[in-house]
Amino acid sequence: MIKLAVVGATGLVGETILEELAKRDYDLDIKLLTSAQSASQAIHFKGRELITEVLGPDSFQAIDYALFAIDGELAKVYVPQAAQAGCVVIDNSSAFRMEQSVPLVVPEVNPAVLKTHQGIIANPNCSTIQSVVPLGALRSYGLKRVIYTTYQSVSGSGRAGIEDLVRGQRGEAPQFYPVAINNNVIPQIDDFLADGYTKEEQKMIEETKKILELPDLKVTATTVRVPLQSAHSVAMVVEMEKPFDLAAVKQLLAEAPGLSLIDWPDYPTPLQAAGREDILVGRIRRDNSAPNSLHIWCVADNIRKGAAGNAVQILDELI
Repeated sequence: MIKLAVVGATGLVGETILEELAKRDYDLDIKLLTSAQSASQAIHFKGRELITEVLGPDSFQAIDYALFAIDGELAKVYVPQAAQAGCVVIDNSSAFRMEQSVPLVVPEVNPAVLKTHQGIIANPNCSTIQSVVPLGALRSYGLKRVIYTTYQSVSGSGRAGIEDLVRGQRGEAPQFYPVAINNNVIPQIDDFLADGYTKEEQKMIEETKKILELPDLKVTATTVRVPLQSAHSVAMVVEMEKPFDLAAVKQLLAEAPGLSLIDWPDYPTPLQAAGREDILVGRIRRDNSAPNSLHIWCVADNIRKGAAGNAVQILDELI
């Protein structure tokens, strides 16, 4: 029996982690850990009733694996404690992603780096996850430059983002986002840095390089919040070293693990991607303004495939 802890079990990501775990045939002894205000709740899991417990420094004794779905500041406190207790941690926060000793893993792209883990494994940003899977499929052409523009749903902010969208639909002022999200788009996700980029944009840039093991890859990004409840979309311009045949590229993407190609004249939309575990790609076309360059439209459920799904896929690889 595998002894597993889910930390942040009552949040959007935590709930979806449990849904994904319920699809597996693992023999699990699960502990659900939450904040004090969410403790003592009953959660049904595969015919059993589990009671949430308060997260604390002694929560990880005799636990084999822990899936963390809490904010970065709390993760910085409890993830090392879990690892020191002998638990293998898969952490959804950004707290450890860029630490050299911590593998940053998307199983369809770089599963081999799991062998290097020292008790902590980082789950990437949800927009990065869906973007690097098609990029990984194109590595044989020699990746030279990537330009991201994202259209990210409010569920990427958790329940606070969803509640702000609903507030706006009722004509109320925002309480979470800096400006109204209803009938609007916000070209800011996370705080601004000194160079004018946001932390979200910087995450995508740096995480892409680490996952693909291409430290010199040129990457830039603009990340935008849009008034949708679920699924993120990413428009990518990919410049490659080698020339390509467009039909061959489409076939490569169609056959890549985790990807589904929806080809012209059809195209994937967030509504199609919501609730799915695969990444949808479409609008595949040559960039006529630059040599060896390609446009890709990429859509995925940021919770189901991104945060929760990728974390459980990492667990699959470990088990």
